Amino acid sequence: MRTTFDQASVRLYFLDDGGEGGSAYTLFYGPLAEALEIAAQQPEEVQAGLYLATENDVVAFLDLTEG
Repeated sequence: MRTTFDQASVRLYFLDDGGEGGSAYTLFYGPLAEALEIAAQQPEEVQAGLYLATENDVVAFLDLTEG
């Protein structure tokens, strides 16, 4: 993720890969630090479908948290 400062504006969304191509559901718009907190509070099955988007990048939440 190219934008890494904790106040970077991000969109936290859940990508549902269900029928008919799936859908994206926005959970939060705001600072990266707050988006990460919200994402961490979600159940594991939801975390697997969470993504963070900045103006120049998209990354899966689990890619940021797994070492």
